[in-house]
Amino acid sequence: MERITWNQYFISQSYLLKSRSTCQRLAVGAVVVRDKRMIAGGYNGSVSGGVHCIDEGCYVVDGHCVRTIHAEMNALLQCSKFGVAAEGAEIYVTHFPCLHCTKAIIQAGIKAVYYSEDYKNNPYAIELLQQSGVRMQKVPIEVEPMNVDQHQLVTKLLEKLESYNDPEVEQLKEEVDLSFAYNDRGQ
Repeated sequence: MERITWNQYFISQSYLLKSRSTCQRLAVGAVVVRDKRMIAGGYNGSVSGGVHCIDEGCYVVDGHCVRTIHAEMNALLQCSKFGVAAEGAEIYVTHFPCLHCTKAIIQAGIKAVYYSEDYKNNPYAIELLQQSGVRMQKVPIEVEPMNVDQHQLVTKLLEKLESYNDPEVEQLKEEVDLSFAYNDRGQ
């Protein structure tokens, strides 16, 4: 089996974080990386202990959900909360950062932004990144990682097929389990 590239590995991690989002309008995930190691991650959602959009709907003011803290901001705040310097790190995001997150990314000292999907790419955000010398690169995800529910579904299907006493089914089940273990280790 061929290993995925570092960019695909980290962009995939941002999609895994996205699966924790509580925003109904757009789920976003972000991971801060230094020296090929994840140092923080975030997803868009409400303030800790607060009401979530999935529970009561989005709280929209002037076209923006004011209940939601963006994924990039949550990742940077996690760095701050745990005393981990973001200076010189890179950030991988499922979607192009908004203007406010772009400014925070620059101020935190992030040196590169990798994003998978365009989303209202603000021209001024792009200009600020360029002026600040922050690299931008679009990294379309090649294969969106399976989530736990998908793994359980595949496992359930294979267990059902086991009743046919086919040795190939047992082999397939082992391959599925190995594949998920492989993805969990990020190799």
